[in-house]
Amino acid sequence: MMRLAGFILLGILSVGWSVPASAQPRASSSSQSRDVRKAQKKQAKAQKKYAKAQKKAERKMLKTERKNTKYPSRQF
Repeated sequence: MMRLAGFILLGILSVGWSVPASAQPRASSSSQSRDVRKAQKKQAKAQKKYAKAQKKAERKMLKTERKNTKYPSRQF
């Protein structure tokens, strides 16, 4: 009787230990996917900032180019 109870207890404990081990990778994969989303969001933000700076630089260059254009003086 004691052996049977020991085997049953051993079986329950082994199942109990195996369940958290199989659930653990899912938790880490969700945190990894969160990290991936976070990294993608950060990269998109950086790209948007870079594009904005490029547009600003282009506008500034065109403005400077217009200002430096010398028209011939009028001769009457």
